[in-house]
Amino acid sequence: MFRKKSSLILCGMFVFISWNAILVLLLRGRPAPGPSSVPSQEKGEVGQIPMNDVMGDVLRMADVFEAELDLQKKILIQIKSHKSLWDPSNRNKQKVVAAPAPEPVIPILVIACNRVTVRRCLDKLLQHRPSAELYPIIVSQDCGHAETAEVIRSYGDKVTHLKQPDLSDVAVRPEHKKFQGYYKISRHYHWALNQVFKTLSHSSVVIVEDDLEVAPDFFEYFRSLLPLLKSDPSLWCVSAWNDNGRDGYVDPGKADVLYRTDFFPGLGWMLVGEVWEELEPKWPASFWDDWMRQPEQRRDRACIRPEVSRTLTFGRQGVSLGQFYDKYLRYIKLNAEFVPFTKLDLSYLKEETYRNNLEKEVYSAPVVTYEDVKQGQLKGPGPFRLQYSSKDSFKALAKNLGIMDDLKSGVPRTGYRGVVSFISRGRRIYLAPPPGWTKYDRTWS
Repeated sequence: MFRKKSSLILCGMFVFISWNAILVLLLRGRPAPGPSSVPSQEKGEVGQIPMNDVMGDVLRMADVFEAELDLQKKILIQIKSHKSLWDPSNRNKQKVVAAPAPEPVIPILVIACNRVTVRRCLDKLLQHRPSAELYPIIVSQDCGHAETAEVIRSYGDKVTHLKQPDLSDVAVRPEHKKFQGYYKISRHYHWALNQVFKTLSHSSVVIVEDDLEVAPDFFEYFRSLLPLLKSDPSLWCVSAWNDNGRDGYVDPGKADVLYRTDFFPGLGWMLVGEVWEELEPKWPASFWDDWMRQPEQRRDRACIRPEVSRTLTFGRQGVSLGQFYDKYLRYIKLNAEFVPFTKLDLSYLKEETYRNNLEKEVYSAPVVTYEDVKQGQLKGPGPFRLQYSSKDSFKALAKNLGIMDDLKSGVPRTGYRGVVSFISRGRRIYLAPPPGWTKYDRTWS
């Protein structure tokens, strides 16, 4: 814009100078009046000076000159009004309006194998996806299962279908032959994530397994948290899953509430390229999810998880043979109401703010006993604190209260600084270690 206006100004000045030069040349080029212009009376002619022609020329030239003066006056006014643009002292003062940054593309990576029920997963993703450009769906298929491949192909250009090329068995120790499926899954994840980050050059990804159904605000949830994940070094993933998110154990009226957790949840989770660069060189041969939960990988970083899950698993059959499915996973409550997360203030999730608020709320809550909770003898709206002091006391309380009692590298599911939050009989309960907690005990596994 500055260059265009400067060119206009220079052109105006050029026209102004050129026209005045032409006028001077015209006036100087007219023949001066003299004796030769008067007819000689010695030749017997009746002579008369042609004053009418001279006056007419002068009047016409005066009119043209007056019109040109008006035009030049307007040009000079315009030049004056734009002086600040070409004045070097003012150039740095001009406000530069930057173009809005483009919306980041967040691909959805669906990990598939031999389940034709991947159709249910893809149907829900396509139903709730707000933009094909911002959320490309990439289906990476292992196993070479023809019927599943046909289901994926039936979606045409709505999805990108990748096929993991190495379908061979993985060489394992004899005692691990029964875990061959876990080795193949880890190999597939490694290949598929390299395709997303290295081949397709994306900077983030949301990983979804082929037996997951997503909530209406699944895409909104991840988009709102991507800036925080990228900017906060104390975070390393965002998950759509609440391990203790069974109906009756969450508050459906708090579907907009999010938490930090030290436990890697998986089951619909977002990863950024910088973290993949860190993990990829040492990616494990098997049991990748438990490997993610080790301190060497977690490095005291947390994930974000919701109060009410944004994914639901419907896959009872798989390499885990339905572990936890019948008791826990099939009862997870899937959020049904759209929450406009991108319009909410999520600054409470920043590490220092979150930690201070959590510790204040947990350790100012009244301490109650297991019997008080189980028998419904709690007085007041809560929250309440139920304290554990050892691995055995945690597992006993968790099991009896109906929440998941397993620990990975000493970290309980959904736990943050040892605190597990859930609903029991309509009251918020914090299953928490004593005040002054400092670190997890890795032997609690």
